[in-house]
Amino acid sequence: MSADAIKLLKERVFDKSRWMQMPRDVVIGHDVLTQIPAVCDDLKLGKTALIISGKSTMKLAGNRVREILSGNHTVTPFFAEEISLPVIKAAEAAAANADFLIGVGGGRVIDTAKIVSYNLDRPFLSIPTAASHDGIASARASVSLESGHSSLEAQPPIAIIADTAIIAQAPHRLLAAGCADVISNYTAILDWELAHRVKGEEVSEYAIALSKMTAEILVKNAGLIKPHQEQSAWIVTKALVSSGVAMSIAGSSRPASGGEHKFSHALDRLAPGKALHGESCGIGTIISMYLHGGDWRGIRASLKSIGAPVTPAEVGIDDAIAVEALLMAKDIRPERFTIFDMGLTRESAEKLVQMLYRE
Repeated sequence: MSADAIKLLKERVFDKSRWMQMPRDVVIGHDVLTQIPAVCDDLKLGKTALIISGKSTMKLAGNRVREILSGNHTVTPFFAEEISLPVIKAAEAAAANADFLIGVGGGRVIDTAKIVSYNLDRPFLSIPTAASHDGIASARASVSLESGHSSLEAQPPIAIIADTAIIAQAPHRLLAAGCADVISNYTAILDWELAHRVKGEEVSEYAIALSKMTAEILVKNAGLIKPHQEQSAWIVTKALVSSGVAMSIAGSSRPASGGEHKFSHALDRLAPGKALHGESCGIGTIISMYLHGGDWRGIRASLKSIGAPVTPAEVGIDDAIAVEALLMAKDIRPERFTIFDMGLTRESAEKLVQMLYRE
C-alpha cells in the first residue's frame, strides 16, 4: 500500500470528532438531598441559584433544597406550572443574575430548567421528584406548541441528584411510564439500525450497546418494579440516567427515540392529555417490535408486569385515534427514518391496533 493510500485511510478513520456533554456528578439514593451543597462545591457552581419548580413539587422537595442551601447560597424560587415559551421567557428573566439553576420536579419542570440553562449558558442541577421519563438526564426537551409537542435541543444537567425516598412516593403510574420509556429503547435502536441499512445513517455502536443494555435490565427486573418501593425507584432512575448518557454519546436522541416516540407525539396531537409520554411510547414499542419481527409479546408482558398500559383503551384513547396516530407517525420528524416509514397502510394499522388486545 502506498504512502498516499495509508495517509488517506488514516484520514478517513481518524477525522471524526464529537462533543459529548454528560452529567459530571450523579447521586442516587436515600435522603441524598443533603449532598447538594457538596455537589455545588465540587462543581464550583457559585453562590446564587434559581430553583425552578411547581407549587406541589416545591412543597415536596423544593423548599427542603432551598433550606439545605440557605447556609451559604442565595436561592430564589420560580414556579413553572407548565412548559411553554412564555414560561421559559419568564424563567430566563428570573435567572438573569443566577450563577446556576436547579430543576426540582417532574418532566415539565426539568425540561424548563434545561432549556433556560441552554439559552442562558448556565449550568443546572436536575433533582427529579418522579422517574417518569429519561428527560431527567438528557439534552432534549419537549415543549408544547400550537402544532403539538416539539423536541428541542437543550442543556444536559451538570449533575443529577435523585432521592429515591421522594421518587418512591410519586404515583406508581409515573414510575411505570418511566420504565416504558426506557423499554422503548429496544425499538429505537432497531429503527436506528434500519435507517443505517436503508438510508446510510451513521450509528454509534457504543450508544446502541448502552441503550439496549439499559432496556434489558428493566425487562429482566420487571418483577421487582413495585409501587412505592425505594428499590424500584433506584432501579428505574439508574436506567433513565443510563438512557440519557446513551443519547449524549450518540449526540442525538436516536438511541432512545424511534418510531414509538413518533407515534407518541402523534397521539399527543390527536388526544392531548390522555396518555403520559412513556405510556404511549410503551404501546408504540409493542407495535414497532411486531413490525420488526421481534418478541412483541415479551415486551407486552414486561409492561403489564410493571403496571404500564398496553392498549389505547387503558389510557382512554379510542382505537380509531391510535390508527390515525400510526399513520401520522411518518410525518412527525420526517428526517428520522423508522419502521413506520416503510409504507404502512390504513388496513395494516387497524390490524396492528387490534393485535394489542390479543392474549
